[in-house]
Amino acid sequence: MVQHSLDPRSPWVVGIHELMRRPGEMKSLSREIPAPAALGVGMIRVPEGSPIDIDLRLESVSEGVLATGVVSADLVGECARCLGEVSDHRDFDLQDLYYYPGRPAEEDSLFIVDDHIDLEPPMRDAIVLELPFVPLCRDDCLGLCPQCGFALNDDPSHRHEPQVDPRWAALQGLTDQTDRR
Repeated sequence: MVQHSLDPRSPWVVGIHELMRRPGEMKSLSREIPAPAALGVGMIRVPEGSPIDIDLRLESVSEGVLATGVVSADLVGECARCLGEVSDHRDFDLQDLYYYPGRPAEEDSLFIVDDHIDLEPPMRDAIVLELPFVPLCRDDCLGLCPQCGFALNDDPSHRHEPQVDPRWAALQGLTDQTDRR
């Protein structure tokens, strides 16, 4: 497994020197960090630069350091039914193990690099994997009128006159003549 160096100036990179190879030691970590770019799916996302609150417990275990806690973020997007604005504030659970260098681990495992861990990859996973693929402005959103695009949430009784198939328009003229007699 190739290990990349981490930039200790990044707000997502945390020094854990005091936890290294001391099973049972713990460290609490609470921070507000600006959201990175491209944190979302399809119609909903965390706006770049908006605050993400992290509240974690970092615990030294025999394999490495276990990060457990919650990340909170504001979400914005579009309703999949009416295309109206969607906004929400949600908490996302995070739990990941950072392995000591040289330990056997799975291909997508996280590693401690130079006594530092990078919280961005597990934060991305925690948020993106829990985002709704079909965000709604409200659970009972009525969507848009399929004929004219009117937002049905604004007027649920919105209706149109039945449309006559243009192929039958000539026959419609005959029924109009018989109705007048």
